[in-house]
Amino acid sequence: MNESKTLSALAGKNVLITGTTGFVGKVVLEKLLRSVPTIGKVYLLVRGNRSYPTAEKRFANEIAQSSIFETLKGEDAKQFQKLCDEHLRFVSGEMTEKNFGLSDDEFQELAGNIDLIINSAASVNFREALDQALKINTLCLHNMIALSQAGGDLPIVQVSTCYVNGHNKGVMEEDNVAPAGHPIERSEFGYYEVEPLIELLQSRIQDVSAAAKDDDQREKDLVDLGIAESNRYGWNDTYTFTKWMGEQLLMKAMYGKTLTILRPAIVESTLEGPVPGWIEGVKVADAIILAYAREKVNFFPGKKDGIIDIIPADLVSNSIILSAAEAMADSGQQRIYQCCSSEANPIRIKDVIAHVQAEAEEHHEVHDRLFYRKPQKSFMLIPSPVFNAVMTVGYNAIKLGFKLLEALGREPSSRMLSNLEATRKLSIVFSFYTSPSYTFSNSKLKALAERMGEYDRKEFPVDSSNYDWGMYLRKVHVPGLNRYALRPRRVYKLKKTTLEQQSQAA
Repeated sequence: MNESKTLSALAGKNVLITGTTGFVGKVVLEKLLRSVPTIGKVYLLVRGNRSYPTAEKRFANEIAQSSIFETLKGEDAKQFQKLCDEHLRFVSGEMTEKNFGLSDDEFQELAGNIDLIINSAASVNFREALDQALKINTLCLHNMIALSQAGGDLPIVQVSTCYVNGHNKGVMEEDNVAPAGHPIERSEFGYYEVEPLIELLQSRIQDVSAAAKDDDQREKDLVDLGIAESNRYGWNDTYTFTKWMGEQLLMKAMYGKTLTILRPAIVESTLEGPVPGWIEGVKVADAIILAYAREKVNFFPGKKDGIIDIIPADLVSNSIILSAAEAMADSGQQRIYQCCSSEANPIRIKDVIAHVQAEAEEHHEVHDRLFYRKPQKSFMLIPSPVFNAVMTVGYNAIKLGFKLLEALGREPSSRMLSNLEATRKLSIVFSFYTSPSYTFSNSKLKALAERMGEYDRKEFPVDSSNYDWGMYLRKVHVPGLNRYALRPRRVYKLKKTTLEQQSQAA
């Protein structure tokens, strides 16, 4: 085997990974098991649920059943089980509870058994209630910090997002980022003092909760509060705002210690490993693709020439693993890396649309879970002011049409209104990402890959310039979305009427 700095740095090391019930966490776990045979034990912190109350049972019945492990299982599932038995250890815990809900002895034992923490757990709901987003993306990092300290300052690799850059503009470097809105005090050591902000937000959460008349109203009001506060300080949504605050907590607590913040852009299906196109669930870009494919949406607010930053999931997992290896080999530093494509291999939003439409035009029948038929209308990006005007006119026209039909005694169809409402809801959540005002630099990540050597660059590629977007979108991503993210269409057959049955019997 050629020399690998990654395999050497991780040899015999025990790693705690969070978030393996999620998309990125699964890709990281699979890659570690497949490509880092030198790894020691991999501890999985997993919350039990009603069906599977322990981490081990939930892994066996949910995580291990994921199609991402098909390559590892090959033709012999027993070998995969043997690999899991050798390397995996399970910790039943809740991220948001103190010490993950473990006893003091259990927490100390866990800290003493591991050498490194990889935190990929997050709430990626852009419109999460502020109290929940704050717990999961920000406050639970106090547990990570405490675990690191209990283990003698264990290195932490924190998976964040490029979109912590918020409403800033231009080229976003791999560095800490200033709020684009209301100012927040910055310390002389470079991080922002977010504790007073967190206390203020918690106070507002209490006020909103106390004023709500019921749980549904409370949930809605806390979602609205999260968006309002995010916008006030310079972020588009609660997810990116709370992830940024989490970065600041870590940078303060881990000052002078080993911390790597790895920021992916929009994570989509795998480019190559373990198989091309593997994806779980519908991601940012896919929500719009799916709505277009099902003919719910054919226009959307955005910048045609804007550069959308999409990155395959296996490049993200490789970046995390290289970062982990570097953290073990060269401790005592804080680093920020961005795993992205907009600098090295930019693609404009209009070109993404063109590739998807071309695939729909030529091969819609192949992707039968995605396209129920060939879409009858083209998909258009229009400027936000025009979009808002069209939506207003559209709603008014439909309402007028409904009144006319009702006056004539006819039943109005709700499909147009339903499609318009689908467009509106998607625009609220995703229009920020289709109207980009910046690109992300990843020069430091590429420099890391260079330092790790030739073997690691091939086994753990992170360079987004090495593939063609047309190939990826049409031959990898759309087929992967169709195969892995979507279920087969259900076709219901009407039961035969009694008259038909009698006719056939005769």
